[in-house]
Amino acid sequence: MACSQEYIDFICDVLAPLGEVRSRKMMGDYVIYVNEKCVITACDNNAFVKKLDCIASLMSDAEIGCPYEGAKEAYILDFADQRKAREVISILWEALPFPKKKKK
Repeated sequence: MACSQEYIDFICDVLAPLGEVRSRKMMGDYVIYVNEKCVITACDNNAFVKKLDCIASLMSDAEIGCPYEGAKEAYILDFADQRKAREVISILWEALPFPKKKKK
């Protein structure tokens, strides 16, 4: 089951205070970027974020799953607490690299 557009719009609206937020459809699901860094993989109306040490304490009670077959295990970010979701994404954003430029 793919994500609904309403779910993607909701996540983007919640994250808007963090800067420029955009989504990109990929293979039926979405990736969400904040200030040009990919911070969320959204599949089946769930927001998956990388399991990194920098957010482990904030995500200690989070569900864990895989966004698609063959993917690494990730935290499922619950947007019920929007302040916490923004905090997690802010910390994650600092730890993640910018995407590599494609060679022409």
